[in-house]
Amino acid sequence: MEIDRPDGRSANQLRPLACSCSVLHRAHGSSSWAQGETKVLAAVYGPKAGTKKNENPEKASIEIIWKPKSGQIGKVEKEYEMILKKTFESICIRTIYPNTTTTVIVQVLHDDGALLPCAINAACAALVDAGIPLKHLAVAICCSVTDSGCVLLDPTKDEEEKLKAFANLVFPNAIVSVLPDRSLKVGTEPMAHGIMTSVTQGAMSGILQHFL
Repeated sequence: MEIDRPDGRSANQLRPLACSCSVLHRAHGSSSWAQGETKVLAAVYGPKAGTKKNENPEKASIEIIWKPKSGQIGKVEKEYEMILKKTFESICIRTIYPNTTTTVIVQVLHDDGALLPCAINAACAALVDAGIPLKHLAVAICCSVTDSGCVLLDPTKDEEEKLKAFANLVFPNAIVSVLPDRSLKVGTEPMAHGIMTSVTQGAMSGILQHFL
């Protein structure tokens, strides 16, 4: 089914991607990531000695600080912080630097849709730039669903507001992600299979539920 999108893209076409690393000199690692007009800056500091309260000192902890473009942080931003924390805890090799904390600061520069995947991609690039040990990379994308059940990739802000549902998905960039019968490890920690993180909103069609 052909879908007319305002920017002329096909249903499964992403907006242009742009990434730059080491953009902040005082951070241990940093990146800027753009998906179309959605732009995020990420900075990594650490690992630093000690973990936060209620964290396991036998493993490294990940701290996420979300900074919106303007205004105070709210419920949605707090949820984003938790999603990023859980996502990166699953890919960081946290046994290498136990009893340390790595802080990731996410600064929103502009939100034109698919903000959470853009932030995840930016933070992952910054972690790589900082030399944080990872089992694999995290690759994030947003899928929206039209009233007719068609799936649109990487929606803009206007498309998000008009569509009835969307899902933010995070995959590992590893062959085993599509081979669930195999099991590989990095050190003593298993690599992820299939979808690592899934954040959905709205009523999903049978098509997207089958995809998930």
